[in-house]
Amino acid sequence: MSPKIPQAVRSRLQLVDGDITKLDVDAIVNAANSSLLGGGGVDGAIHRAAGPSLLEECRTLGGCPTGQAKMTAGHRLKARHVIHAVGPVYDGQPDEPGLLASCYRECLRIASEAGLKTIAFPCISTGVYGYPKAEACHVAIETAVAWLEANPLPEKVTFCCYGDESVLYYRDALKGS
Repeated sequence: MSPKIPQAVRSRLQLVDGDITKLDVDAIVNAANSSLLGGGGVDGAIHRAAGPSLLEECRTLGGCPTGQAKMTAGHRLKARHVIHAVGPVYDGQPDEPGLLASCYRECLRIASEAGLKTIAFPCISTGVYGYPKAEACHVAIETAVAWLEANPLPEKVTFCCYGDESVLYYRDALKGS
């Protein structure tokens, strides 16, 4: 079931079906692994697009635990910052929705504290980490709506899907009630 989205919050949410590395926003979120040193999927795409200086900066961060996030510069990206979030590897444990929600909250907190107005999220943990896409979508939207109801920043949250059925889950959930 989709969360009820108040109109004032709905106007601050956006869905894009495309390449997150091409978005002109204050920050894009990287669905990173705990090393923060690059990987496959969106993580690899962001590292390739940002260039080797992103990896150099990530090496200074000392990794990141699951459910947390750390911010770097955007380097060669249009986005001025990359917020690296480490989602849970899905295996049906009861703490996984909380860890996934924590990723979204931490990214929003970091963006807000940095005064960022726009942020774009990929579908965290739904690739090789195996989180069911419909469930992950619900966690993402529910967490973003709760944050936006209580906080003025960021002003715009974009959910960026890349050519798979995730866009359908987000579209249905954002229609909401």
